[in-house]
Formats: sequence, structure tokens, C-alpha cells
Amino acid sequence: MKNINIPVGVSDFEKIRKNDFYYIDKSGLIADILKAKTEVTLITRPRRFGKTLGMSMLANFFDIRKDSKKIFTGLEIWKQQSLCNEWMNQYPTIFVSFRQVDGLDFNGAYDMLTMVISELYKEHLYLLDSDTISEYDKEIIKQLIRGIASVKDTKSSLIFLTRLMRQHYKKPVILLIDEYDVPLANASSHGYYKEMLDVMKSLMAALKDNTALCFSVITGCLKIAKESIFTGTNNFISDTITASRLNEYFGFVQSDIDHLLQDADAMEYASNIKKWYDGYHFGDYDVYCPWDVMNYLFELQNNPKAKPISYWKNTSDNAIIRSFIDYSGHNITQKLETLMAGGYIVQYIDENLTYDYLHSSEDNLWSMLYLTGYLTKLRDNECNKELPEGTMALIIPNAEIKEIFETTVIKWFDDNAKKWNRNALFDAVWSGNSEHITKEMNSLLRRTISYHDYKEDFYHAFLAGIFTGAGYMVDSNKEHGEGRSDIVVYDSLNARVAVFEAKYTKVLENLEKECDIALQQINDRMYAKEYEDDYDEILCYGISFFKKRCMVKKK
Repeated sequence: MKNINIPVGVSDFEKIRKNDFYYIDKSGLIADILKAKTEVTLITRPRRFGKTLGMSMLANFFDIRKDSKKIFTGLEIWKQQSLCNEWMNQYPTIFVSFRQVDGLDFNGAYDMLTMVISELYKEHLYLLDSDTISEYDKEIIKQLIRGIASVKDTKSSLIFLTRLMRQHYKKPVILLIDEYDVPLANASSHGYYKEMLDVMKSLMAALKDNTALCFSVITGCLKIAKESIFTGTNNFISDTITASRLNEYFGFVQSDIDHLLQDADAMEYASNIKKWYDGYHFGDYDVYCPWDVMNYLFELQNNPKAKPISYWKNTSDNAIIRSFIDYSGHNITQKLETLMAGGYIVQYIDENLTYDYLHSSEDNLWSMLYLTGYLTKLRDNECNKELPEGTMALIIPNAEIKEIFETTVIKWFDDNAKKWNRNALFDAVWSGNSEHITKEMNSLLRRTISYHDYKEDFYHAFLAGIFTGAGYMVDSNKEHGEGRSDIVVYDSLNARVAVFEAKYTKVLENLEKECDIALQQINDRMYAKEYEDDYDEILCYGISFFKKRCMVKKK
């Protein structure tokens, strides 16, 4: 494998180009943005699909304060010289990102917001020396830089800056806003959504009837309902993962991957990379997550035997999946099981969501999972039925996301198993009542979300999880006698122990047969023998599983 300079975690376009980092050319985005002649373009994509790098590229191309010829030479956009002559470094440009705006309460988040505004204004200190700016306005600039401006001035800081730059340069301003909805997502999580919405709505007023504006490009994860934040904004278009002309610019398409792997002499890893990080269907394009691909290639350069892992999950707490599972309902459980088994589900999708209403309906939650990249659209030619109007066939895109689902589900089960009242089950175990054990086990099974296609490790984890954390010491797959029993539960206080041997079957009619096989195994391999000296009572159970049903027999 060749050692190419992979830009892991670098989203500054100028830095990538000047430091000879590997760059997959996405400069065609510039021409497509200009061709649209749209006043405001909102681009929504899941996190880690190159939104910030794309915006940094736009900023470097347009910003009148820069000389960007060197970093764009040789790229696709460079072939369009007339366009470059007209637009490259010809317009005053504002580039601001709100991805850092977060806080446990509104005051904390607002402080972060004022810091972002302060840093933005520091980039334009030349305005303090401008003859076109009044002393009154210069005083407001100073207050914004110091972070002591009034709430009113902070909320109007973007439209104020566009007006000042228009005055100074005598040219309309290009406004680039990255991750506009992060403050709202964080506010929703921490309970101050209305307060933050009021602030962000005021900031976005810079997009409405602003004579100082040339055009604006905005990125985020969700297309928040226009009426809640972009009220009154004219000539406004949204470019989403459902219907887009810009999808090839966010994420890696197959031709990008082919070139990258050839340049890195890493074609042998193509199938693994596709299995783990491909599978997103944005509009007419099949897309890889660029963050994952670059991280994995970087790891391979240091360790050619490295296995693919989930890099994406470390960029978020994946709380949306957990909240989804907690939403309850047998219907959701069934759908999650279908997805994790590799199937698809059909759901109504609403792209005009607001963060405060995400949990108001099941449809909103499925829409959120789709729009944030946890699910993707099934290709039309792979769907075997006609879908109702407004619905979409959804699947888990790849092995990485499947692992995130499975990990979250396992954690959910472990947490919830501790809360379930299992006293009736424990009483049945220690009294030797196999019929009651069967009844209670079946009740618990119906409350789970299965994973691993009902294989033995699912049932093993299920069985161990029931007793773990309930005051019992549990041994799992410990060496016993002449073999390995699945689960051993100790009640040392009462000098008793329960030994479980578990089997699973793919045929319902074989439940009893497999149960008998488990009991015979306990006998043949003498699992109980080593406990005879230390425990007064040894209870041995054979248990067999079929999907969400089981049978228990006592030796």
C-alpha cells in the first residue's frame, strides 16, 4: 500500500491543498451553485459527509480577501476560466459555522454563540479602519468582538455584518452558514429549544429581503420547517438526500473510491470498504461515507491487517436510536428486527421536521433516522412492491450502521433487563418449577429486540442478562466437568446453584427435542458434579429457544 497523505479530521480546504493532502475533486459544486442562480440554497446531509469541507472550498473560491488561484489550479472548476475570472476572489464573503454552539442550559449555549460571533467579527477587523463605517457602527463591532453586545445586536449580527461589508467593498456579499441546525439540535436535547429558536431565527433574518446579499449557501442535517426559521425567505431551494442535483459532491461515489484505492494501491480492500461504508442512496447516487473511508485507509497505512470498524459512531452519542427503542411499541420492535435482519420497511417520510416535534409521532422518528444517515432509501429496482404515495422503503445502509444498531440494542436490553420484575422467574428457578420458568422466560423474550438472526449468542446473552445485576453471581461458558455449560447462577447465601444448558432450533416442533438434548448433555458431561461438595442444592435445566419462544425442562 502506498503512503498517501490522508486528511483525517481536516475540513479546511486551503490547508488540504497547500499541505498536499489527498483531495478528491468536488470543485464542480461551485459551478452548480452558480448556475442555479438561487438566492438561498439549503444543503442537508448526514454528519461526516463533507459539508464543512465543501463550504470551506466555496469560501476560498469567492472571498475577495484571498488569492486562491494556486489552490484551485488543476481542479475541475479551473477548466471554466470565464467563470473563474468572474467569480474567483471577487466578492466579500462571510463563512461562519455554528457546530460549536452547545450548552447544558441556554445561558451556556448563548455564551458559545457570542464566542462564534466574536471570532467571526475578528476576521473583519479592517472594518474598524473603514471610512465607510460610522463611529456608532464601529462601537457595536467592538462590543460584538468583546462578547458584550446586547441581545438585540447579537441576534442581528449577521445582517449587520453583510451591510457593513457591502458598504466597505461596494459589492454584494456571499453568506456561507455551516451546520445551522446544530444549536437547535443541542437545545432540543437539553430543554431550551424555544429560546434558541428565537435567537437562530433572528440570525437567519439576514437571508430575508437583504439588499446587501449576493446569495447564500447553508448546510445542516435537517431541513427545519421553513415557517419556523426561514420565514419570509424568497428564492429559497432545499437540496436534500431525497431529491438533489448536488449529491455527487457530498460523500464519495464509486468512481471516487476507485481512483482513491488505485492511488493508494489498496484495491484488495475494496470489498470490505464497500460492505462497511457504502450503501447510502442519495437521489440517483450510491454514496460512501467519506469520514469512514479516510479513517480506515489511514489506519491501514499503519496496520495493513486492520479490520473495518465503526468510526462514525464516535462522532455522536447515537442517542436517536436509543430514544427510538425507548419509544416503545411492538410495531417499532418488529420493524427494527426486520431492519437488523437485512430487510426493509416502508415508512412515511417528512423532510420538514422541527427538533421539538421529533418524538411526537413514529413517522417523525423514522424520518429522523433516514435524514441523519442511520437508514437509507432502498433502490427503486430492488423494491418488490408498489409503495403508497409519500412513503419510502428504508434499509440499514451497511455493516457499520448495523453494528451501531446492534450495540445500542444490546445496551438497551442490558439496561432494561435490570428494571424488569423477575421475582416470579427467580422463585420458579429455585423451586424447580420448569413450567413457570418457561412462562416467565417467554414473557421476557417477547419484550426483547433480537439481533444476530436468533443465533445462539443472542440467547446466551439474553439468559445471562436476566440474572446479571439481580444480586446473583453468574458464570458464563465456564469449564465444568467434561465440557462447558452455558450459564451457571449462584445463590451462595442459600447454598444453591442453577445450571443452564441452552440450545436453539430453527424449527418450532423441535423445541422439546432440543430441550431433551440439553438435559442429556448435562448428564453426559457431568456439569453438576463439581458443585456437590459446596452446595446443598443443584438445579439443572435444559432450555431450548425458537425465535421468541422457549421451553424449559428440569433434570
